[in-house]
This record gives sequence, C-alpha cells and structure tokens, in this order.
Amino acid sequence: MLDRLFMPMLGLAALAAIALSLVWPQGLGARSPGPFGQVPEQQKPEVQAAMRRETEAAQRRMNDARDTVRTLQSQAIAPGE
Repeated sequence: MLDRLFMPMLGLAALAAIALSLVWPQGLGARSPGPFGQVPEQQKPEVQAAMRRETEAAQRRMNDARDTVRTLQSQAIAPGE
C-alpha cells in the first residue's frame, strides 16, 4: 500500500482509538474523568465488604489448617501422651 494512503489511515485509526478510550466504560481500575464512567466495582462499599469477608474466611481456613497440622505433628511425635 502506498505510504500516502497508509499513514493518514494509520493516523485516523489512532485518533479513533483515542476517541473510543474517552467514552468506553472503564474496567475495575480508576474512575474515568469528567462525565464518563462510574465508581469502579472494587471501590463500592458492598464489594469491599464482600472482599473483606472473603479474606477473613481464607485467613480462618489457613489458621485452622495450620492448627490441624500442628496437632497431627505433635501426635506423631508423642502418640502416647
């Protein structure tokens, strides 16, 4: 393709991508500027509470597993006591 056709089309494609990025809904990251966008999912209070509950449950499961392993190891070392 000729450069005199390819370069303007490439420039138009770049401008179209920039324009699309200004109006396309954002993902889970920071809020889009101006009138576009909304509060990101991970910053909503109910989602943060659910994430906190999930983290606490995972920590409890991890602590329970460690306690079980410690108990089993102590029974294996001194089974009669």
